[in-house]
Amino acid sequence: MEEIKADEESLIKRHRKEKKDLQAKIQSMKNAVPKNDKKRRKQLVEEIAKLETELDQKHEEELKQLSNKVDEETIKPLENGIECLSMESGEQQNLKSCRISKAQKRRDKKAAIEKERENRIAEAEIENLSGARHLEYQKLSQRLAERHLQIKQIPSDGHCMYRAIEDQLICKGLNWNVQELRAQTAKYMRDHSEDFLPFLTNPCTGDVYTSDEFEKYCTEIGSTAAWGGQLEIRALSHILKTPMEVIQAEAPSIVIGEEYENQPVVLIYMRHAYGLGEHYNSVEPLKETLPEEES
Repeated sequence: MEEIKADEESLIKRHRKEKKDLQAKIQSMKNAVPKNDKKRRKQLVEEIAKLETELDQKHEEELKQLSNKVDEETIKPLENGIECLSMESGEQQNLKSCRISKAQKRRDKKAAIEKERENRIAEAEIENLSGARHLEYQKLSQRLAERHLQIKQIPSDGHCMYRAIEDQLICKGLNWNVQELRAQTAKYMRDHSEDFLPFLTNPCTGDVYTSDEFEKYCTEIGSTAAWGGQLEIRALSHILKTPMEVIQAEAPSIVIGEEYENQPVVLIYMRHAYGLGEHYNSVEPLKETLPEEES
């Protein structure tokens, strides 16, 4: 039974890795298809649903095989040649039956949850083709294409603004990481509190931040995944002595730090990128789109 337990743990671990690998593959597939190509996007949604369904069916079959192995181990014959099952009391048999039934129910429930999740993903992808997220992405892509640029995706982890700036600086040959950018931003804002404090208000009272509240705000900038915004961008433009251009879908671009003469850092601001709302991406040179598939 110890061997079976080890097999079960190994199987669960492998299933998690395979699901993670599939999600990475799906993201790569999404990035490879132009966002304004509705036909290809629809085909992509169907292909993604098929891949996830196939993986879930594979996992379900492997779990079923493991369950059968457990059953076989349970009913192995005893040393005297008499089957274990025939020696069990009625109470033991009922207990085993109950255990198997509960395990099957858990598997059935998990399969149902996964199926519902697949359906939600497929529906969301189709809805996004005409939703705010897709329209915003389309407008930004068109605006960037005029400058021979395209959106470079940045993870949505609370550090997106700093990661987008980090990515732009790397392209300029400057080695700043997210932690350094956050630390320097917090320090600059503390040292120039009079430039930032008037723009920070308590969301509950509407009053301007107190000194303690401002200190807490700066601490969160430097040591947590607190989201960054226009104030932090302004601080970073002074730190790096570089203009920061923020491109939006529904409004003209904003340039912060125009007094500096360096080539600007270009950021993409998106209101509808994720369920949580606001998000920053970087940009990269426009790549050729994939040729249309033969019908």
